[in-house]
Amino acid sequence: MQRRNLLALTSTVLAATLAGSALNSAQAAKIRRAHVVFVHGAWHGGWCFTPVVERLASRGVHSVAVDLPGHGVGAAFPAGYFDMPQDSSKLANAPSPLGALTAEDFRLHVTKVVEGLVANGSGPVVLVGHSLGGVTLNRIGEMSPQLVRRLVYLTALNPVAKEAAGAYFGDPAMSTSKALPLFIGDPAKTGAIRFNHRSTDPAFKAAAKAAFYADVSDDQFAAVANLLTPDEPAAVFGAKATVTAARWGRLPRTYIRCTGDQAIPIAAQDQFIAEADALTPSNRYIVRTLNASHSPFISMPEQLAKLIEEAAGS
Repeated sequence: MQRRNLLALTSTVLAATLAGSALNSAQAAKIRRAHVVFVHGAWHGGWCFTPVVERLASRGVHSVAVDLPGHGVGAAFPAGYFDMPQDSSKLANAPSPLGALTAEDFRLHVTKVVEGLVANGSGPVVLVGHSLGGVTLNRIGEMSPQLVRRLVYLTALNPVAKEAAGAYFGDPAMSTSKALPLFIGDPAKTGAIRFNHRSTDPAFKAAAKAAFYADVSDDQFAAVANLLTPDEPAAVFGAKATVTAARWGRLPRTYIRCTGDQAIPIAAQDQFIAEADALTPSNRYIVRTLNASHSPFISMPEQLAKLIEEAAGS
């Protein structure tokens, strides 16, 4: 009787141990998938990644989308933006309340978030930057590579061969951009790259949709335009954002190309990829492609979430 009881007890303990090992393995597999931190582009906020964050959560991938200073719930607006009707001259010349913000402010803000995650057990993060968010990725990857597991550039500016993101605007690869002609005012006077998202001009609305959101419905675009902010600090476009092979260049990186992008054309995206790969030929981009506009987080959130999940697990 005692022997049977001992055998039963041993079997129970063994089963519990095996079950615990399986559970620990599953938990370890989830831990190995790094936390994802999203950095939005110009005129946006962390809200733009919500459809992707939700889909990642359903897959067990932890992620957070930050609001950069002066954006999202911390947005500030130039005089005349909410006037009805608007005075176009007033809006074009009003100093920006974001004019004092710099790329360093953006870097420090995101770094603080990432440091908090790492200090609380996340491990180095997967940092995803869209459009102008690529400048912040460059600077964090260069200054704090120990905090980053992988950099993911989503149709993003990635200055390597030239010092600043704005230096690329005159390149042939950017000549077909439908975004550049939509700027209003003189950035040297306003301190901002400014769009008037509240314009009632049908031609402007159509041009803005074509540049950034060509593959979403009119209703979707109306909802998004209501959330966009008019000013992006001009200093961020002119800030030094180049990187070195020894620091930024040692990090694994992914570039997600968007073939239908009319803001950063595909030729410019491929130029960024080629320049980065030339800097670190033994550590090249993993390249993925979406047949999407500039904003796949709205038009293709499911497909984008799959690519981010892949990056988080690699």
